[in-house]
Amino acid sequence: MEYKLEKDKIVIIGKEDFNPEHILECGQVFSFFKNEKGNYVVLSTDKKAEILENETGFVIETETPEYFEDYFDLKTNYGEIKANLKTFDILKAPIEYGFGIRILKQNLFETLISFIVSANNNIKRIKLILNRIKEKFGKKMNGFFAFPTREELLKATEEDFATLGAGYRAKYLFAVLRQVDEQALLEWVDLPTKQLRAKLISLMGVGPKVADCVLLFGYGRQDVFPVDTWIEQMHDRFYTHEPNREKVREKLVSEFGELSGYAQQYLFFFMRAGL
Repeated sequence: MEYKLEKDKIVIIGKEDFNPEHILECGQVFSFFKNEKGNYVVLSTDKKAEILENETGFVIETETPEYFEDYFDLKTNYGEIKANLKTFDILKAPIEYGFGIRILKQNLFETLISFIVSANNNIKRIKLILNRIKEKFGKKMNGFFAFPTREELLKATEEDFATLGAGYRAKYLFAVLRQVDEQALLEWVDLPTKQLRAKLISLMGVGPKVADCVLLFGYGRQDVFPVDTWIEQMHDRFYTHEPNREKVREKLVSEFGELSGYAQQYLFFFMRAGL
């Protein structure tokens, strides 16, 4: 895929390896919406981008093109990744369906808080809770609220999080903010995946699935395979019934190796579409 960085935008040439609906609606991110023009608008930390489609591809309008070049993982060759994954019969149809998926490189702190909120929750409600948290504690930007920093969220009480709709997750959010900060999350970047996973699971509100999501969407680790209801259904359909999610995860990581994270996203998007 070809693209060009300009002063206030990124010009993407071609549509075979980039599709905003596929990227944003595949469960990996919650800070986005469609505006009155029907364009996707993405918010990350205190930054914003609007994606416009044209005949030859897409234009990402943003004041921070270098940030979103990394965020959308534009330097990675997804054509090659898809070619390698299509050697697995199980992935041929999912890749045809979700051809434009790219795994985002999201802010670590925002990813951790977002996926704690996501536990046993649906996407509509996750987005609602996170929007309330941003409006209550985040800095007001030009037309949107930034995702709050840890320092800003430390002002919140457990009752505040509950009032904003977090439910039982309120106590986890309150506790995890006192267990880890942005700097600690960054310092864990070079840890082996197994050790990093254990560090994440030691945090309040972070179980195996949330840890794997933070590893994949925050740390960019591709040797993980988050298992939720849709992946369980996929495993029942294409493999065998296995009620133990950890065994499902281990089997799928063993099969797909360093391509596990990519495989998970294509399969998740495909299954959730009811195909």
